[in-house]
Amino acid sequence: MEHQSNAQEVEMFTRISTISGDLALGPKITCKLCFGEYDLTDLHQMEGCSCVYCLSCLKQYLALLIQEGVVTNITCPDASCKESGKIQANEIQKIVGENIYERYKRFRFQLEIDLDPNRTYCPELGCETICHVCHTGGDPTKAKPVHCPSCGLTFCCICKSRWHANISCTENLENLAQQQGASAHLLDVLSVRYDGDDDAKIKRCPMCHIPIERDAGCAQMMCKRCKHVFCWYCLANLDDDFLLRHYDKGPCKNKLGHSRASVIWHRTQVIASLACVGLFILLASPLLLLVVPCIFCSNGCGDEEEELD
Repeated sequence: MEHQSNAQEVEMFTRISTISGDLALGPKITCKLCFGEYDLTDLHQMEGCSCVYCLSCLKQYLALLIQEGVVTNITCPDASCKESGKIQANEIQKIVGENIYERYKRFRFQLEIDLDPNRTYCPELGCETICHVCHTGGDPTKAKPVHCPSCGLTFCCICKSRWHANISCTENLENLAQQQGASAHLLDVLSVRYDGDDDAKIKRCPMCHIPIERDAGCAQMMCKRCKHVFCWYCLANLDDDFLLRHYDKGPCKNKLGHSRASVIWHRTQVIASLACVGLFILLASPLLLLVVPCIFCSNGCGDEEEELD
């Protein structure tokens, strides 16, 4: 039994060393982060790629990201990793402690609620009930009243303040700040716009409502948090506007921030990509028509042979 266990350790050492490219003379492997040498029991091989790190470095790496609220698309800590393997929840649970993993799950759940247009937290202090948002018009970016079944509060699904039927979210927050005698700095923070304004330097994403700052450049914006694509000026949805036709007419005409030549080049690239995909499907179709019958025939022949046996 001892001989078999030693043989397994040698095999594991050889496999990890060969993959990581750090074949050492002794039974130790160098961590790619801290460059320390460790035994196999103190190392972890990433499931999404072939990189090997010591457990201590991985714990610190994951703990720092989770503490900062980064709980999605956590990848291999090596920036030069060709595979950029993603670290899944089950792998995180094996590496970090119970307290950090519980925080990770809590942040993941909160982010899931924040990015779900059909659910939101009740803003009443101490309530934290998950309320359902009814989108009667089908537009998740429009303000709608939400009634909390636990505390009875009726609030706005966008700005999370008490429901304001006749004014916008921006006007409502500005009025609240002025009524409470807020300082100029706090007034600027509270009045980050929820609606379109050409002169505003900071606006909120129309989908997840986090503040976004634009210094200059293209008016086609993509939120880093929820990946929603929208127009900076009117906050219109541009997720499906691959050709940027939004800037050909209407109040945002010619406001993209790029020259007409660059817009034409962008559209040419999109059309060329779609044409290449269509051409590939067209060329592959005859081959598929020949291969599929052969596959079915081979399966049928196999079934007949089993029946004869």
